[in-house]
Amino acid sequence: MSKILIVEDENIIRNALRKLLERNQYEVSEAPSVKEATSKFNLKDFDLIISDLRLPGAPGTDLIKLAGETPVLIMTSYASLRSAVDSMRMGAVDYVAKPFDHDEMVTAVKRVIGKAKAANKAAAQGLTASKAIAGMIGSSDVMQDLYNRIHKVAPTAATVLIHGETGTGKELVARALHEESQRNNHLMISVNCAAIPDTLIESELFGHEKGAFTGAASNREGLVAAADGGTLFLDEIGELPLEAQARLLRVLQEGEVRPLGSVESRKVDVRLVAATHRDLRKLAKEGKFREDLYFRINVVQLTLPPLRERGRDIINIAESLLQRYCSQFGKSQLRLSSDAVEAIMAYSWPGNVRELENAMQRAVILCEDSSEIGSHLLSIDGDAPVQEAAISDGNMLFGQARTLGGNAARPTKEVSEDLSLEDYFQRFVIEHQDSMSETELARKLGVSRKCLWERRQRLGIPRTKNSASSLAK
Repeated sequence: MSKILIVEDENIIRNALRKLLERNQYEVSEAPSVKEATSKFNLKDFDLIISDLRLPGAPGTDLIKLAGETPVLIMTSYASLRSAVDSMRMGAVDYVAKPFDHDEMVTAVKRVIGKAKAANKAAAQGLTASKAIAGMIGSSDVMQDLYNRIHKVAPTAATVLIHGETGTGKELVARALHEESQRNNHLMISVNCAAIPDTLIESELFGHEKGAFTGAASNREGLVAAADGGTLFLDEIGELPLEAQARLLRVLQEGEVRPLGSVESRKVDVRLVAATHRDLRKLAKEGKFREDLYFRINVVQLTLPPLRERGRDIINIAESLLQRYCSQFGKSQLRLSSDAVEAIMAYSWPGNVRELENAMQRAVILCEDSSEIGSHLLSIDGDAPVQEAAISDGNMLFGQARTLGGNAARPTKEVSEDLSLEDYFQRFVIEHQDSMSETELARKLGVSRKCLWERRQRLGIPRTKNSASSLAK
């Protein structure tokens, strides 16, 4: 049983996290501060340390050096791109935003300490350990071909374009490419291009100088420079504005980046891995994507097959998810009934693995049988419309988990160039709180009601009488 140490000064969060991890079969110890953690425990005895960034006394990042080889995962309520990059640069293995989503937290923990289990599981499915990819399940011919291509491409410096439908696991492939490369001792910076407003993305990617625009009170390093020596993963690169595409092309051609407002360029050594579900060649012909950038990034293309083309892999994935959710919700280990297996194999899964995850989680929650899950609990129908996965607290624009830039939808309101994400949040709330309920505001911003309330408190934005009455309605 893997041992985990939680270092968190808030009792409610510490207890909730402990219970979550214990339900997932981890042995958990606790401490409210770095000082108590180091005096009470030998940090090297743990398989993972999960620590809040801001603690009384020393910050959580101090544990990175003190823990030696034990990986440290950082939690932070201040889930800005900067704090995430800084903590990972100091050696944190990953970070999760508070309030954390349970699935995101469990996934992050398993990714860090579950590589050996992933290799054993792949071997049980007929794959050799050398072919295993952490977090990916499947022994179909198309997946074995994908694994082989990943292993061949990863050690090289080649730019990679990952193509696949939504929910097929493009970020898992990007992470595998990074971890099997010679850059794995440096950062992999992940950015969802669709989640950052057009007017902010150049500043986020390439940085800016003090005074470059209104509100630029200090120099800021961009994410491209933060990935120097490592890997830059641009998810949904097809959503990148043309102006930013031109700057990215210079990074790839010249190996240098120039922050906004600067007259000097800085040399960077970055490997680019890009992903998209769109046809970039078609976009290039329509003038919506730079053709020269398309040819530059399309050195090696990896295509992820949709779930409907992976044969029996669907059942292997479903059974793995079933085990995970049974453990998470404290239920006895269930199995799929024969009619459930038939239904899963017959359905086209337009939402791919993400939709399958939702179906299995829903089935486990609703199941009253102590032994098996029937097809009726899956709530899938060949004629049913595709349902979009709900945005969780761990996948939101202002509280990202794992992927910098988040997975929330792009804000619909235009943002001026002098606004940071915090400024945009404040302006949006003030301008719309008289016409929207708190629930509507949270949904538009891609955050939870709790996150909206916490940010109101921190930014000093009181709820008006109109907004309160709107909520009451």
